[in-house]
Amino acid sequence: MDALLTALADPARWRLVSLLAEQPRSVGVLAQLAGARQPQTTKHLQTLERAGAVVSQRTGQRRIYALRPAALRELAAALTQLADAAERAGGLHEAYDRYGLSLHAERLAANEPGWADARSFTFLRSLPGSPELVWRHLTDPSLLTHWWTPDDLHVSELAFEARPGGRIVQEYADAEAPDTVVGRAQGVVDDVHPHERLAYRLSPLLPDGRLAFTAHVDLRLRPTETGTELDVRWRITDSTVDSADFIAGIEVGFGQSLDKLAATVAAHTHDTHATDRATPDTRSSK
Repeated sequence: MDALLTALADPARWRLVSLLAEQPRSVGVLAQLAGARQPQTTKHLQTLERAGAVVSQRTGQRRIYALRPAALRELAAALTQLADAAERAGGLHEAYDRYGLSLHAERLAANEPGWADARSFTFLRSLPGSPELVWRHLTDPSLLTHWWTPDDLHVSELAFEARPGGRIVQEYADAEAPDTVVGRAQGVVDDVHPHERLAYRLSPLLPDGRLAFTAHVDLRLRPTETGTELDVRWRITDSTVDSADFIAGIEVGFGQSLDKLAATVAAHTHDTHATDRATPDTRSSK
């Protein structure tokens, strides 16, 4: 397959394949139709034959080449499989496309310091766990690491001190290359009302160590009949010109993080219920 792709990648050879798709032809005719010298055409045809794209046979003084449709169909099938795989991963590709559109717009807007100050984002999620359970996932570093990054990243280092004035340090790496650190952030906790409200400031760091911007994040929890309503508000200050790439990813990236939080809480709730069902009730024997 690699040899076939390499052979077809050359425009001159692709032209010869196109001509042979119409009908078998001799080297001389192919050279004439392609507007090329015959020795050069012969070399291209030999490359295509070694790759399995064409076959040839000698007839008198001429060598006739013909296309092998099966080889092209095999290549087409492989490409179709790749396209199908990409469509099955639709959510990831849709997020990539959304980020690309946002990235272009934000880079155009980032023309001076403070360009994104007062920009705000709102997220709302209905979670299937109690406020106490959700609170643990918001404040316990060992639980935060399960969800506190977008889908293509993972937390490689984390400090989160859930008290007013507590420090936050976050390091994140590529999800498929855990040893490749791609970003860091630091911040401080502003307000803590257990099971009700958590507020903190968090600043991603630019490659030179400067703060890209400061996100003022306010999370509020409200109990519901089915679990917990989580209301998250982001507000941007101290935005630098170089912060455009970070800010472009907030809506998509933090939205993915909250979806991971919902899935993590749901799994925890399911496991707890399963354990409760499996534990015998001994109260009746007492």
